[in-house]
Amino acid sequence: MLSYKTFKNSDSNAWVVFIHGAGGSSAVWFKQLRDFRERFNILLVDLRGHGKSSDYHGNEKRYTLASISQDVVDVLEHEGIVSAHFVGVSLGTILIRQIVEMAPERVKSVIYAGAVAGFTWSARSLISVGQALRFLVPFQTLYAVFAWIIMPGRKAAESRRVFRRESRRVEPDEFHRWIQLVPEVRRRLKHWSTSVSDCRTLYLMGGRDYLFLPPAKRLSELSRNAFLQVIEGVGHVCNIERPAVFNEMAIAFLSGKQPDLQVSRG
Repeated sequence: MLSYKTFKNSDSNAWVVFIHGAGGSSAVWFKQLRDFRERFNILLVDLRGHGKSSDYHGNEKRYTLASISQDVVDVLEHEGIVSAHFVGVSLGTILIRQIVEMAPERVKSVIYAGAVAGFTWSARSLISVGQALRFLVPFQTLYAVFAWIIMPGRKAAESRRVFRRESRRVEPDEFHRWIQLVPEVRRRLKHWSTSVSDCRTLYLMGGRDYLFLPPAKRLSELSRNAFLQVIEGVGHVCNIERPAVFNEMAIAFLSGKQPDLQVSRG
């Protein structure tokens, strides 16, 4: 089973599950814990091969989105959590979307931060380069370059440091297992681009997230239960770059308030 932590609030019955992205760990949510613990029970998971789950790789030789997502559902089952709100960042948003599809009764609402809702031409090119070089360039070097491309500029320096630090726990073989998911991710994103979910959804994006903001905007328009809020001046990992604004928007949404602005300048 995955390594995980719970933080319980005796005054709340609501749970929030945080899911990190590829190469990260539950440590990427360190700026959310204090504010969220005041309102909710918290479940932090380290995905297989990441963080303190670095020795857990599941039972199958080839990873699938369903099997990785099932790891999270297994933790919910183990903890007796019937349903929860989900907050994910980057690739973690794809896993949450998979959970919405395979176990909708488990999901009360979702927040996709730095949502991977589709691939722009630039993102597709970046992924192709990564696939071509994965056996030629050391994983840590490749990841550092990708981190700079996805999270460019001085304002994203802390985000890059956090992800580079956490990525050191990921073994090269694990990186190769995850990058083999790319064809399936492409297929699922294509399917989800025309498949409307009834789940209450917030796309919480950085205004400078140039690789992933355009597809998120398009997808947010498909459902009347989906909303888009953009934090200007920040990039892909908006929960680290502008935590106070992120926390305020996210907690308001999870508390049932209707987002009233598409763009917020934090």
